Amino acid sequence: MSVGVGPWPGGPKEWAAALVRDPRLDPELLENGDSRNVVDTYRYWLMDAIVEDLDSRRHPFHIAIENFEHDMNIGSVVRTANAFMAAEVHIVGKRRWNRRGAMVTDRYQHIRHHDTMPELLAWAATESLPVIGIDNLPGSVPLETYALPQACVLVFGQEGPGLSGEAREACKAILTIEQYGSTRSINAGAAAAIAMHAWIRQHCFGQVP
Repeated sequence: MSVGVGPWPGGPKEWAAALVRDPRLDPELLENGDSRNVVDTYRYWLMDAIVEDLDSRRHPFHIAIENFEHDMNIGSVVRTANAFMAAEVHIVGKRRWNRRGAMVTDRYQHIRHHDTMPELLAWAATESLPVIGIDNLPGSVPLETYALPQACVLVFGQEGPGLSGEAREACKAILTIEQYGSTRSINAGAAAAIAMHAWIRQHCFGQVP
């Protein structure tokens, strides 16, 4: 099964004309085709041109995930953050993470590293961004009923132990995702996707992008 699109129709003369009309196009992709995992709008575009266009429209929410045990969910979180156009993904703890799950979306998504949770919290305070935790802890507020700030940092803990004590103490609120089955918790990557979509429903749904 082929993925993407083949070379730009018409040959070298048409490719040259297309580049004159639109300098965002990549001459190599025009010649060889574009098999990247991008929406049709960005077919044949230079990667830097795609990032620049996304930067002009990114949403003001940030995603942070703790990475003290090489969490395998981070790639999935990055991919979803790209899909929902988060401003940045912040990785707290270990710098290395498994990029496989990101499916190359890390090329288009801004990612910032913080060695410690206090470092992330200091950055958020400088940017006047409230920190909202997502974890199924006693006393947590249902995500489904909470009015998420437009500009904020949604922070997720390590798979298993959840949010660290430092993160819990600093959060303006800790939200839980309502569950109805037998399992105690859901995958951190899935929880991040649900929380991001909750933000989208509150602030973007039905609006012209």
